[in-house]
Amino acid sequence: MSTTQRTRRSVDELLAEARADLDRIGPAEAAAVRAAGGLLVDIRYAALRERDGTIPGALIVERNELEWRLDPSCDHRLPEAAHHDLPVVVVCNEGYASSFAAVSLRQLGLARATDLVGGFQAWRAAGLPVEPPASP
Repeated sequence: MSTTQRTRRSVDELLAEARADLDRIGPAEAAAVRAAGGLLVDIRYAALRERDGTIPGALIVERNELEWRLDPSCDHRLPEAAHHDLPVVVVCNEGYASSFAAVSLRQLGLARATDLVGGFQAWRAAGLPVEPPASP
């Protein structure tokens, strides 16, 4: 049996493994993190933000740039990514990709990174503020 065959896992297995190390939070808790000075980071792609709107005050960082923008030791980091103890809540559309992204941030040393259960859709369903999409 090859190494690839022994280590092959399904995406559901990988997701469960990622989530086992996260203290995932709901919309109200995510709003409290933001209110206390933590970061909400929206990793949804532009078409979803244009369709559904955005969370006021959330940083928009598309997934393919996330690690470079939030690593406090990186020259390409955002000013808000000032230290490794920063609480970060990653938001995707429905709470799947954000789990993998939060684990990646933890691997960079952002020990307080987590994600929003249910993503942007759960935030909106909870009646929390949403900035509507810009009109064309």
